[in-house]
Amino acid sequence: MVGETRVGVDVGGTFTDVVLLLPDDELVTAKVPSTDDQSVGVLAGIEKACDEAGVDPSDVDAFAHAMTVSVNALLEENGAKTALVTTEGFRDVLEIGRQNRPNLYDIDTDRPAPLVPRRRRFEVKERTAVDGVRTPADEGEARDIAEEIRRCGSESVAVCLLHAYQHPENERVVAKILREELDVPVSASHEVLAEFREYERASTTVVDAYVTPAIDAYIGRLEERAEERGVPAPRIMQANGGIAPAKTVREHAVTTTMSGPAAGVVGGAETAGERARDGLVTFDMGGTSSDVSLVRDGEVERTTNAEINGRPIKTPMVDVNTVGAGGGSVAWVDAGNALRVGPRSAGANPGPACYGRGGTEPTVTDANVVLGYIGGSSALAGELELDVEAAHDALERLADDAGLDDALDAARGVYRVANANMTRAIRAVTIERGHDPRGFGLVAFGGAGPMHAAALAESLDMESVVVPHACGVLSAYGLLVADEQHDSVRTLRSPLANVALDDVEATYDDLAEDVLADVAIPEEAAVRRAADLRYVGQSFELTVPVDGAFDASAVADRFREAHESTYGYAMDDPVELVNLRATAVVERESLSVSYRDSGEAEKGTRKAFFGERFRETPVLARTGLGEGATVDGPTVLEQNESTVVVPPGWSGTVRADGTLVLSGGEGE
Repeated sequence: MVGETRVGVDVGGTFTDVVLLLPDDELVTAKVPSTDDQSVGVLAGIEKACDEAGVDPSDVDAFAHAMTVSVNALLEENGAKTALVTTEGFRDVLEIGRQNRPNLYDIDTDRPAPLVPRRRRFEVKERTAVDGVRTPADEGEARDIAEEIRRCGSESVAVCLLHAYQHPENERVVAKILREELDVPVSASHEVLAEFREYERASTTVVDAYVTPAIDAYIGRLEERAEERGVPAPRIMQANGGIAPAKTVREHAVTTTMSGPAAGVVGGAETAGERARDGLVTFDMGGTSSDVSLVRDGEVERTTNAEINGRPIKTPMVDVNTVGAGGGSVAWVDAGNALRVGPRSAGANPGPACYGRGGTEPTVTDANVVLGYIGGSSALAGELELDVEAAHDALERLADDAGLDDALDAARGVYRVANANMTRAIRAVTIERGHDPRGFGLVAFGGAGPMHAAALAESLDMESVVVPHACGVLSAYGLLVADEQHDSVRTLRSPLANVALDDVEATYDDLAEDVLADVAIPEEAAVRRAADLRYVGQSFELTVPVDGAFDASAVADRFREAHESTYGYAMDDPVELVNLRATAVVERESLSVSYRDSGEAEKGTRKAFFGERFRETPVLARTGLGEGATVDGPTVLEQNESTVVVPPGWSGTVRADGTLVLSGGEGE
């Protein structure tokens, strides 16, 4: 709202980023190291930003937050001790999965172990078919299973019965009994994902149960610490790119799995302005990983076919491709004497060798120090002084291991390998999906993104790079501009030509009721409809918007257009309706951010490596560049949360909001 003081906080693997918006539209940013208990770092970041702005934390009117609690639980496999209750005979669905393999010709591929081991999977003697319940669930049996679950010490329970997406009666009975008998969270598949495909539905429900205790405990601690300092209760970023009240997220924990990356994409699309209409690739390079996503026609690309650590998650989320190449990614030499970068990260503690916190392993950040892109006088996060000698020592050891000449050779290799990893990620969301990257702009953010962005764009013949003013903390900025958003889905399979319109409208009414129940102020929400369709015989669907009343002919035409846009062809074959979707959206008003430059840009020069040699390179304070200012490469622009490298052949112009737009790519 106009005149509010609002704060957005995004927790990354290395740093916690904060953006504070003041009533006069001024942005204040801060960055602090992430902490083991993320809530500690979050409040420390808010206090730091408030101190710099000269306001008290109790003056904050709204608090939006993105975190990595759920995705960390999945990646590190340290979530809740979960039990699964399923239909008799289907105990092993979670382990059998699908027959497809990540690498088709790798006969030694290992699947990830199920989040629920077989000893904690329990069967119910019930039977539901696609047309209704055949054998009702027995309440006595459900109570016996509850006792077994209690004895095995489970901390959370997932319930996924056959065809419960269509007829949830038996699943409701079992879930009700378990909630009465057990003092642990119970996730029921018809509440988590009322969509067909047994394995994916079971996997998504289990993930929800697996991360719920961690999310619930974390948000509880955060709310307590926020209340102690007079800060409002947080609203949480979901994987779909929308904000939700904390209470809603605690009841739907699986929706937080890609919280931080989603916020970054939303922030990138917002700051790019009209360029987003032409198409963008958002590139977020943080301390642990790099996240790449696509924006087309001004809309963030979303998917319902995501996978994290080998586990399918079918809830809607921003379509992000992640690679383990961040500033803290460790460089190493493999058994074939090839130089590798990541996916392991030095994290925030001890961090890269140049942090001076006891880290000795060479990282991408250390390579950037050796190459001169980051200088010894630079202060990361505005306060972390760098140990240049430690960076050189780490790269020297890497050079010895790899048989390279010296630290410079090793740094060049690390920089190139990291860039190659990130280039592949960009190709995955563009070329591999039929999109020519040359028609897209690259929005670079994250602590390390603007250092590598021009080199990546040049390798892909992309002619423009957009670097937002708050590039080092853009995911936190995205939290301030994100809409409130809630999704629901229901399977309704039917040949589109014969679909019963009354059933469609009744289902949409039910879905609207579901999503509006999660909205903080339902009167402010608009409900958007969509449908999943496919050609008869296909095993995958495309989602298309449905405007107004359901018109089968218009929906079929829209599906064929989407199919041609996605796959390059369309057919006259019959179309099948598979799922109906509804999304409740409360649109956030656009921010009008004021940018005031300091007027002091000159910081001196230092030697930075471009081409095949070091060059004496101007170093400028980015905050000293006013509207309309131009820079020509080679130049290094420094600010507290990030560094922008402008290579030779590139030039940039500062927009009114402080955004730097780079163009060129001609080299020397």
